[in-house]
Amino acid sequence: MNPYFLRLVFVLMISIFLKQAYAENNYQVTSTIATTVNSVFLPQNMKWTEGPDSLPKGAEIAVLEGDPTKSGPFTMRIKIPANYRIMPHWHPIIEHITVISGSISLGMGDTFDAEKMTTLPTGTFAYMPAKMHHFAATKEASILQLHGVGPWGITYINPNDDPRHQVKVNNKVQG
Repeated sequence: MNPYFLRLVFVLMISIFLKQAYAENNYQVTSTIATTVNSVFLPQNMKWTEGPDSLPKGAEIAVLEGDPTKSGPFTMRIKIPANYRIMPHWHPIIEHITVISGSISLGMGDTFDAEKMTTLPTGTFAYMPAKMHHFAATKEASILQLHGVGPWGITYINPNDDPRHQVKVNNKVQG
């Protein structure tokens, strides 16, 4: 028998075997991931709750991993309505942001200035070092993913901008 033909048959058989082994292994990995508790979050199954008091009203969050208020890794999504503003602030930890849907505009500094903002469209990833002074706004409803090592927090440059310090008078927010 021709040695070239034997080699070709051998290579084809090995290729078929490896392809089948890969497919089986890939199926097993997929099955394991799908059945592991709290490791896969399909968008329709995410639990959204009212955002923290430290953010202006209207934001919703879904904590996907960890606890942002405690030490350790965390991942959360923030659903922000259209025409939403977060006044100048900073975080005690590095902030990693991925724009999942919509867009958000970010600016750097101690004063909100729409002229100094850069729009981050869907798919954008950005990060800012701890204590970087910045501000944000949306023109459309958007979803962001934040991740880092907690505890996560927010300190407003102007304490009067902090929603935790605003009080309601006759059902209207007063700063």
